[in-house]
Amino acid sequence: MTIAIKRNTQAFSLLELIVALAIAATLAVLAIPSYRAHVAKAHRTDAASALYRAAQFAESPAHVDGAPLPSGLDQAPQAGRAIYRLRILPAGDTNGGYALEAQPAEDGPMAGDACGTFILDATGLRNNRGATGADPDECWSAR
Repeated sequence: MTIAIKRNTQAFSLLELIVALAIAATLAVLAIPSYRAHVAKAHRTDAASALYRAAQFAESPAHVDGAPLPSGLDQAPQAGRAIYRLRILPAGDTNGGYALEAQPAEDGPMAGDACGTFILDATGLRNNRGATGADPDECWSAR
């Protein structure tokens, strides 16, 4: 009586494994920079939204001239770790009574961002201070 040994032929060969890893590595090389750019754009959009919320507060009767922004309006995002710090700048001759700035947190992920510090004044003028080669319209756009 002979016993037949059946071999398992359902495993991957080394060549198939290497090809699959090469494809995964190529996808990662293409996807990671795109993901990082998307996250940076989301942080910028959050900073712009926070400036508009702070502008609504600055123009409300509850705001006292010279007072800092209240907790929750002084950073973006409103809760959790601050990516941007917001503050009210003093009135100037050209800013219509106040200006708000959203500066990247020194230890945050946007510290070296090309858009720099976002500035919104009472006249509605949007600007970026310290922008290195970035178009302000691109920085403020959510698209």
